[in-house]
Amino acid sequence: MNADKIRSLTLVALLASVFCPPTLAEFTHPGVGHSQESIDFIKSKIEAGEQPWSAAWEALKGSRHASLDWQPSPFPNVERGPYNNPNIGSSDFSGDARAAYMHALCWALSGEEAHAKKSAEIVDAWSKTLKSIGNHDARLLIGMSGYHFCIAAEFLKHTDAKWPEEKQTQFARMLREIWYPVIKDFYPSANGNWDASMLQAMMAMGVFLDDQAMFDRAKRYYLNGKGNGAIGNYFKESGQCQESGRDQGHTQMGLEFLANTCETAWIQGVDLYGALDNRLLKGFEYTAKYNLGFDVPYEPFESFEGRYHYRNISTKDRGRLRPMYERVYNHYHNRKGLKAPYTKQAVLKLRSDQPGRPNRGERRRGRRRRSSHLDTLMYAHNPSSDSK
Repeated sequence: MNADKIRSLTLVALLASVFCPPTLAEFTHPGVGHSQESIDFIKSKIEAGEQPWSAAWEALKGSRHASLDWQPSPFPNVERGPYNNPNIGSSDFSGDARAAYMHALCWALSGEEAHAKKSAEIVDAWSKTLKSIGNHDARLLIGMSGYHFCIAAEFLKHTDAKWPEEKQTQFARMLREIWYPVIKDFYPSANGNWDASMLQAMMAMGVFLDDQAMFDRAKRYYLNGKGNGAIGNYFKESGQCQESGRDQGHTQMGLEFLANTCETAWIQGVDLYGALDNRLLKGFEYTAKYNLGFDVPYEPFESFEGRYHYRNISTKDRGRLRPMYERVYNHYHNRKGLKAPYTKQAVLKLRSDQPGRPNRGERRRGRRRRSSHLDTLMYAHNPSSDSK
């Protein structure tokens, strides 16, 4: 082959790499966080009036985020600084993301078109208005709340919600042009919940966009990333977490975000739950055990690049269980038949609490527990009657 021919073929390959659209793949839809199979299962339980789903459904419908009076508050240029200061549209972004998600669930589970319209109204308002997300916590904000927006959009697109194609394209543009450039390289040296948040969002974006390359980028980082949020860096073999010495709130956030990533991957036929000998389960068991009041072993933990060195396990927020244990118990116990005794205890304790009602310690501190009804509704398979 002569030099001119080689140069010509090289140019063609270069142009193709620049101008060809992102890789498309056969994804399962709806397939971000919840599958159609899971929606059908939950609907059958609600229709039969079975517990705990029936009570959790009533609690969801009574949430302020599921109210049809909800009005979106989009900002063109959002900023979230350290610890959400400054807060320029950041809380509005998060609140609207949760409302869009809850209305989408109400639509999927009830078939009431008003909820589909409200979810679309919220999603469309942001995708039309938003121009940038910036400041120190921009990556974290997109990771945490972008995930909820993507679930809402996934249900709107892949159910009979009559969401116009031009609005779907508008939302996709926001993902590619505004969100993805911010999170595509993660934040390796930050505490691991940052990477974990971006993993759940990036994988969700990949599914919504049918973008295999984006999906695979998240999958590779989860398995082999260099940062604190990768599975091999966030956990020791004992289940101790990179943030266990920081506080229990952020530790559980990281765990939840990683579990969300695994659930979306599972729906798409990829088993991230089983990575490193079910390392995620070990993390949930270790954290649940400690937060239920039991002793656990602890080794001083130095994070990636040595940015954080936690010498002792933290008692801060100990006992404040985050409503995230149902999905992990459902996978490891109900799907895989594995024992998860402390995760089960956490599930049952969260179910026994009244949604949104603070316990005495939280009341003294002026805090409110995040309600567990949504986790129960969407992932419960009633472990109270099993023996494992």
